[in-house]
Amino acid sequence: MSSLSKHLSVLARPENHSLLAGIKRGIEKESLRVTPEGQLSQSPHPKALGSTLTHPSITTDFSESLLEFITPPLNSVPEVLEALDDIHRFTYHNIGDELLWVNSMPCVLGNDEDIPLGDYGSSNIGQMKKIYRRGLGNRYGRLMQTIAGIHYNWSVPDDCWQVLKDNTDYSGSLQDYKTEQYFGLIRNFRRHFWLLLYLFGGAPAVCRSFVAGRQHQLQPFNGDTHSLHMPYATSLRMGDLGYQSKAQDSLVVCYNNLSSYIENLREALTEPYPGYQDIGVQDASGTYQQLNTHLLQIENEFYSTIRPKRITSSGETPMRALWQRGIEYVEIRCIDLNPYSPVGIDADQMYFLEVFLLHCLLSDSPDTDEKEYQQVLENQRRVVYQGRDPALELIKGDSQITLRAWSESLYDELEALAELLDSNMPKPVHSTALKKLKPRLSNPALTPAAQLLDEMKSSGSTYFQTALKHAKKHRDYFLKTPIDADQVKYFEKLATESLAKQAEIEAADNISFEQYLAHFYAQYDFPLVK
Repeated sequence: MSSLSKHLSVLARPENHSLLAGIKRGIEKESLRVTPEGQLSQSPHPKALGSTLTHPSITTDFSESLLEFITPPLNSVPEVLEALDDIHRFTYHNIGDELLWVNSMPCVLGNDEDIPLGDYGSSNIGQMKKIYRRGLGNRYGRLMQTIAGIHYNWSVPDDCWQVLKDNTDYSGSLQDYKTEQYFGLIRNFRRHFWLLLYLFGGAPAVCRSFVAGRQHQLQPFNGDTHSLHMPYATSLRMGDLGYQSKAQDSLVVCYNNLSSYIENLREALTEPYPGYQDIGVQDASGTYQQLNTHLLQIENEFYSTIRPKRITSSGETPMRALWQRGIEYVEIRCIDLNPYSPVGIDADQMYFLEVFLLHCLLSDSPDTDEKEYQQVLENQRRVVYQGRDPALELIKGDSQITLRAWSESLYDELEALAELLDSNMPKPVHSTALKKLKPRLSNPALTPAAQLLDEMKSSGSTYFQTALKHAKKHRDYFLKTPIDADQVKYFEKLATESLAKQAEIEAADNISFEQYLAHFYAQYDFPLVK
């Protein structure tokens, strides 16, 4: 019996129906602040939004202009969407006439030096965050760091894990079981996330300015010299124009178990890399240009489509937290902003993700090897650039299979899981979402990428004009309805508290920045033995 069938039979028992109701999900959503004309905002992060260092819901990512909205882990899809909606509404009432760019690919950005780095104050941790970003800019260019996306955080409750473990012969601790199973999820996710790029990719085009001076294979769109695209592209953000690094091409991270994962990443975090040694840590005036000269400055620099995660304490490295306490949840990092949704993602996408992730978790997940690792990257490349080509074939084991045939095969298994998840719901929301999305498998014209190109073609508008129109439409959506007074008080309180907390952190620093860095990196020195 397959793992999927076995797990389904356990969870389908009436007494276990409620276990999956405890699944938690949360979202981190990035959006650039731009002027009404679509230019990147040069203004500082609005003080009314609080401290980017300590605010739990509103911060910035790479740039001072790249907002990041964070929901807590919540019990349902509607709760997450409502939380995102509230954050957007409050933000729009505190950024003047600025807009939030609703597409993953940015547009009119100017030169690299025109992109302001995120500022997190004068504390040691604040300085570290800014220097890390300066290092990213020096290593990869600031332009690449302004690409926005959705990060989807997902976890299964302990009572569900306990039931699954009780139906195996696993003799280790519950946490070790969870960690092993989460790595199984990660391996399966990497095998199949191309389906998410196909279904939800919303970045088939870019402004010419984005690739100025860079080698690329993009083509002018419909005679428009300002917009570039690939005819069958899905998510250019996930290709070599986006979060990719030639330096990291040599980094093969093993997801077979926690120790191999940490061993591979730790080597990249502690071994110097010649190209980054040329940059140096500090310039002639003593200004930090990067945190170190290693292949990775910190774990977050590793560009991956999914990450194992564990909540860290202040100043703790993610790697040490994982090693000491195991995986707590996974972070999905390959979802484009949906330009047709005001908050960047819709309920159908989220319900599909719930089913997809549960499938990755409960299905057989053999260990991977370097051959499969490279196949995963090749399938990603093919779907990024050619995903909507009806004849596209992907690599599956030692053979090739059409994207459509593979996706339809996966869909059959997903539908059974949707029914299981719906056993906890008043309505069959998961099954309904799968049914609504299924026509995209046989008709690529229904995908967001195809819709965006079709809209550009039918309107005769450039990518920039189309994206700006969507941004203005979504701004109107949020501003036409007054924000709830209680929500205003709540977010104003969060902002005030976050600013006070930042001031406390800055006042409490009692060691030099150099000492702080030394203490931080000393955490990577631990034996891989328990």
